Amino acid sequence: MMTPQLYLFFKGDCLEAMTHYAETLGGTIEGVFLNKDAGSPEEQMPGGDDMVMNLAMRLGDTLMMASDNSDEMYERPQGFRIQIEAPSTGEFDRVFAALSDGARDMPMPPGETFWAERFAMFTDRFGTPWMLNFTGSRSPDATT
Repeated sequence: MMTPQLYLFFKGDCLEAMTHYAETLGGTIEGVFLNKDAGSPEEQMPGGDDMVMNLAMRLGDTLMMASDNSDEMYERPQGFRIQIEAPSTGEFDRVFAALSDGARDMPMPPGETFWAERFAMFTDRFGTPWMLNFTGSRSPDATT
């Protein structure tokens, strides 16, 4: 069976963003390859020595990968959001505070919905679009 993995692109702040995500979500950075680690200049991507060529972060059973892109190659993420299910309102509040600090936009601030006790949609300061959810008593499992 094939397992999909997230691969995020950043505009020069990949290491900062992924370290922030690992600290906030309880992940572990498993490997970082910088431009300066390439064997020759021909193998480097456009940009400085500290540009991330590839980074792997383990988050539970999920492997998230990421890299930097040059200004010419970077495209703003669109058409998706990373969805996180918080286990409690306290964790929702903690994760929301950390990820939304300096948010670029917030089409849905934290609030109650018909499917969740708390839900929010926002794009963080690094340009990553998120949905944060705490289903709580509205979980289908909560009624059984």
